[in-house]
Amino acid sequence: MAGIIIPIVCYAIIFYVVGTISWSLWKQRKKGPPAWPPYPLINATEEEMDRRRAEVRDMLSHKALGAERARRLWGKLQRAEIGGGLIHEFHRDFCGHGLIRTQAGIILCDIQDGHFPGPAIATWDNEREFVDFFARQSDFTMSGWEPAEPVFFTEDKWYRNNQRLRAEIIDRFL
Repeated sequence: MAGIIIPIVCYAIIFYVVGTISWSLWKQRKKGPPAWPPYPLINATEEEMDRRRAEVRDMLSHKALGAERARRLWGKLQRAEIGGGLIHEFHRDFCGHGLIRTQAGIILCDIQDGHFPGPAIATWDNEREFVDFFARQSDFTMSGWEPAEPVFFTEDKWYRNNQRLRAEIIDRFL
């Protein structure tokens, strides 16, 4: 008797599972493909985008990082392994600026794909120069808006303030 009932129950369970999956797939196909992109597109004019960039720029802090924070940053970077350091974005493609420890000192560079340093934008091989440079920096200067800071300055609208170093990111690293 058990030799007949057990296979029947197993077949019933299999049919139920296959039927449920098939029904679910059929319902999804009937609904059609999901809307793409899954978020509303902004159809802003170039003037509107410039206005938004200026609005974000005007919210950036002009307060300098200061010598103490810059010294702590140098010390923490010196304790990082070579090739490591301050990488604040870990995702695909462009991840913004990072500070990476090298054999010779520290480099400021673009980070790609969450951990690949690009060519050096600037290099420091001693604490004094590093501290002098970063002590005077602010969120505004590091964003790329300030022409008086050629290391960070850019006229590229996409690159400006795009995942750049900020005091908050540096503090999180420290």
